[in-house]
Amino acid sequence: MSQISGLASLQVGLLHLLLQHTSASLFLNENADPDVRTDFAHWSDHAIPDGARYFVHTLEGNDDMPAHLKSGLLGVSLTLPVSDGRLQLGIWQGIYLGEHRSDGGSRSVCATLWGELKPEKK
Repeated sequence: MSQISGLASLQVGLLHLLLQHTSASLFLNENADPDVRTDFAHWSDHAIPDGARYFVHTLEGNDDMPAHLKSGLLGVSLTLPVSDGRLQLGIWQGIYLGEHRSDGGSRSVCATLWGELKPEKK
């Protein structure tokens, strides 16, 4: 999160992140064991398979509608607490960007900070 200009200057506040796409997701989950990422992918691919015959919206390919559903279920935004210039995530938590297309391309996240600045040092 060091790329977010102004984060380090907040005493207390909120960081809001919005993934500006409808075929990927942004969510918070355990980030200590890489098997969690694998299990998310396995579960979502089993629950919402690419190329299922019942999907009507397939304009951009067999993974188009499944990607939209996964994005809708997992979400595209997060609001996170900031204290003393740092995100206040749990010890095991990490931010996931879930790509749900075979070739999703680049993704953009809009970050908005709100809060009180740290007092200036004299």
